[in-house]
Amino acid sequence: MLLLVDAAALPGASPVSCEFIRVDFSVDGNCAVEQFFQTVGVLAAQGVGIAGQAAAGVVTEDPNKFAKVLILQLLPGTQGIYGLLVGFLVLSKIGLLGGGLDTGMSVATGLLYLAACLPIALVGLVSAKYQGQTAVASIGIVAKKPEQFGKAMLFPAMVETYAILALLVSILAVSAL
Repeated sequence: MLLLVDAAALPGASPVSCEFIRVDFSVDGNCAVEQFFQTVGVLAAQGVGIAGQAAAGVVTEDPNKFAKVLILQLLPGTQGIYGLLVGFLVLSKIGLLGGGLDTGMSVATGLLYLAACLPIALVGLVSAKYQGQTAVASIGIVAKKPEQFGKAMLFPAMVETYAILALLVSILAVSAL
């Protein structure tokens, strides 16, 4: 996601980078604040991948368990979808989608958008990893006792709760800007 803001008040500033945010000051005084939702997507994909490895092992032993383990495998991927949703919401609000880009946006406004995105970025980042691990454990439950699928589903769903709360906070914060 890219937010363009006016950084004329920050002459001579150099690029600053960290794991989640890249602030890059260009020659013409514009500041591109880039939220690395890709990081959330990468960890969501990693969670789906490790759960998929466990699911593949179960399905090789009993192909009838495919549908149950597939559902458990897909749960960690929701954090990437949540990040994408907030990303599209911000891109739409600043006019990057559909035209009318606000090139005169202040640094303060750009940082407010960044702050509004941080709940889903940070919580999504952490919860994707742990939901993947919990999904693997739940797939183990289904492998041994398929009748316990409903109970097994609750464990990764509990991790999902925090991602949903963070999504709600980010949507409300972005909508208020």
